[in-house]
Amino acid sequence: MSAQPTSEATADDLGSRLLAAATEVFAEKGYAGAGVAEIARRAGVTTGAIYSRYAGKDALLADAIAAATGTELDDLFSDHRFEGRMEDILRVAGSHLVSRSSGGERADRSAGLLLEAFAAARHETAVLALLRSPLVERRARLAAIVEAAKASGGIDRDVDTDAIVTFCHAVGLGFLLLEAIDAPLPAPEDWEQLIGRLVAAVGDPTAFARSAGAEPDHEGD
Repeated sequence: MSAQPTSEATADDLGSRLLAAATEVFAEKGYAGAGVAEIARRAGVTTGAIYSRYAGKDALLADAIAAATGTELDDLFSDHRFEGRMEDILRVAGSHLVSRSSGGERADRSAGLLLEAFAAARHETAVLALLRSPLVERRARLAAIVEAAKASGGIDRDVDTDAIVTFCHAVGLGFLLLEAIDAPLPAPEDWEQLIGRLVAAVGDPTAFARSAGAEPDHEGD
């Protein structure tokens, strides 16, 4: 019995089934407890079908994480509403945390997968490496958003870019812990208001003054 898919359609279907099963098993059992045989059973395939695509469990985890984290940043980058106002991307991405956390069973599995992966990274060097790579890439892309907002006056140049990016990651990863213990979350509108104020707080005061038609206040001149 061949494990190879017979068409592009079945290849896509097989890949989707494998990643869905892997997400479930990793989230439930953790990296150490997850077995390739169990993932194959839930996907309805043989272990050979997995090894025909992946060298091992860590490679499958890497793809499962990539699928679980989705294309949020790509979608935000391609949204033309944000042209000239890159700082709005930070506002929308931050506001999305609450709605994502109430996204049902699929969101729960994705959060569980990431949480288990971070726990495994403390002991498994392969997992640590595969988590670092997408985080480094996302740091670079968020830094580009911040720098673009600084260039347009949406964010004050005096605010450190790395500090802003680290804050964004800390908030996002902190939500994983809240989701893991089913902690109560604020109403979306209250959270969005807070995010809006935080983004405004790092804005360029000179640019805000110009947009308001007023001269900036230079106290002590």
